[in-house]
Amino acid sequence: MFDLLLRRARLVDDTVTDIAIAAGKIAALGDIDSPAAKSVDLRGEHYVSAGWIDSHVHCYPNSPIYHDEPDSVGIQTGVTTVIDAGSTGADDIDDFYAITRKASTDVYALLNISRVGLIAQNELANLNNIDADAARGAIKRHPDFIVGLKARMSSSVVGDNGITPLQRAKVIQQENGDLPLMVHIGNNPPNLDEIAELLTSGDIITHCYNGKPNRILTPTGELRASVTRAIARGVRLDVGHGSASFSFAVAQQAIALGILPQTISSDIYCRNRIDGPVRSLANVMSKFLAIGMSLPQVIACVTDHAADGLRLKYKGRLAVGYDADLTIFDLKRQPVLFTDAENETLQAEQILTPLAAIRAGKGYMTEQGSAEHAFDL
Repeated sequence: MFDLLLRRARLVDDTVTDIAIAAGKIAALGDIDSPAAKSVDLRGEHYVSAGWIDSHVHCYPNSPIYHDEPDSVGIQTGVTTVIDAGSTGADDIDDFYAITRKASTDVYALLNISRVGLIAQNELANLNNIDADAARGAIKRHPDFIVGLKARMSSSVVGDNGITPLQRAKVIQQENGDLPLMVHIGNNPPNLDEIAELLTSGDIITHCYNGKPNRILTPTGELRASVTRAIARGVRLDVGHGSASFSFAVAQQAIALGILPQTISSDIYCRNRIDGPVRSLANVMSKFLAIGMSLPQVIACVTDHAADGLRLKYKGRLAVGYDADLTIFDLKRQPVLFTDAENETLQAEQILTPLAAIRAGKGYMTEQGSAEHAFDL
């Protein structure tokens, strides 16, 4: 007997299927007649995808700058897995790990190459904070929790150190199994061309559509040659919307050139969750629908693309044997005015509304799902 059977779930390609769950895993898909302890009929009206993965959040509650609770940015918003992008370095990673074990959301971390993490905006201005031995020890203690490294390469962070912190990050990466390295880009120095030339296959540029002068587009609206070369080497683009790092104009121009993101992420923490412009991962995803990406393209950016980019096994796909992490959502037709980090607006006619999340086989209704009483997990 299955633990849970979702009947008539609508997939993003608009096919309808049953999905069976047992022992925290996806057990079967298709037309299923077997009994289940609980059965929920979605009537072909509600979408189901693999659980949404937010590749860039800040959810270390004890961070003095960018903090939130894992479940507030995760399961409560239909997101089953979050990756904290550098809130903690080697000094605080043990505390963060202990906190995440109490969360319903599945939480992973990108280790800040600065051992002090985000206790201030300029964690890489002092090169002594980049401690390779401390990083190695943290990774050894938490090999299943730390899934990559994070380096924030903008002028306010690195001070007078230019490109040196990234050079050291690459050494730490190479000494620790070539973990994925996510690099924040912002104001220069260092210049984006310097950054891009150091990146190798599997590295991630986050804030890829920021509107700052040091952005991926030239003044004439073409993709920088250095970024073109980086993408050809296998460097990945991540959205990382945040409070100051996403421009509709840049995203629209880049996507018109065929430069799509591999991953759509929020860079969410309490302030931009409550006050905007981020609000939720669903809200950020909806902006990309408004820009012109298709629903399957958008969902791929928070499922299989995200899982592949951070090497999360058994996540990101609706397939037998994978983790029973699923997101149930609607695509609602309603007028909505979106705002980017530049305070520019974009009118849209539809919005993604997460109704529930299933994490390791256990169901959680979102606030919207509970209010609508469409079904009960």
